[in-house]
Amino acid sequence: MEIRFAQSPQEVATLHTELLRDHFLIQDLFKTDAIQLTYSHYDRMIIGGIMPVKKSVELNNPEELKANYFLERREMGIANVGGAGKVVVDGVDYALSKLDCLYIGKGAKEVRFISNDPAQPALYYLLSCPAHQTYPTAVCKKEAASPIELGAANTSNKRTVYKYIHLEGLQSCQLVMGITVLEEGSVWNSVPPHTHTRRMEVYFYFDVPQEHRVFHFMGEPQATKHIVMANQEAVISAPWSTHFGCGTSNYGFIWGMCGENLVYTDMDPAPVNTLK
Repeated sequence: MEIRFAQSPQEVATLHTELLRDHFLIQDLFKTDAIQLTYSHYDRMIIGGIMPVKKSVELNNPEELKANYFLERREMGIANVGGAGKVVVDGVDYALSKLDCLYIGKGAKEVRFISNDPAQPALYYLLSCPAHQTYPTAVCKKEAASPIELGAANTSNKRTVYKYIHLEGLQSCQLVMGITVLEEGSVWNSVPPHTHTRRMEVYFYFDVPQEHRVFHFMGEPQATKHIVMANQEAVISAPWSTHFGCGTSNYGFIWGMCGENLVYTDMDPAPVNTLK
């Protein structure tokens, strides 16, 4: 498990492209029959990817957690962005098709990841944060994820937001998680821009065509920076940082937050005409 420490706004303002990528960009999340994990010191979020192909993959217990098992003091959200599969939690099977989400509560001891078809493996993207209360393990299907249409074609940001783990959805201690899918011809996400100093956020971009890229914007609203991202890459957003992006094609992204509260609309706006 890779460890990423936190940086202040003043430090980030001095970072050149490669250092910015080293601190915030997460690549190579999916490797055959393996788990890739990154531990961020922003609200102690863990970001991971699992691609079971030839066998089931069991959730390991990294030494850095100093726990008896991974979810002893943590909760987890899992979204599938690949082929159909299932996640087995303490002997119970949870089927996940593409864009389905599973919440696993604190205290689950054994978690295994399986693909139905090795030729079309599941791609499990996970977020895990500390938890101090146990909530039930449960699945939310894409169709039940309270889809909301936002944006407009004339501003190139027409998109559908699916909310999975939130106050009115799957219950959690402090994890919030959902998926946004942009329509063809729309490329801007998370506009109007905003920050929320009460919680960090992670974006994971998927279904980005191989020849295309997403320009993810971060930094303080009056001192923005950008990271160029390819398909199936994640980026860490500090609580003080804005987070929005623009692609050279439409795409989808998973957003996940943890911190002070579970209120999806808790945002401090940074109007477009104030950005620098």
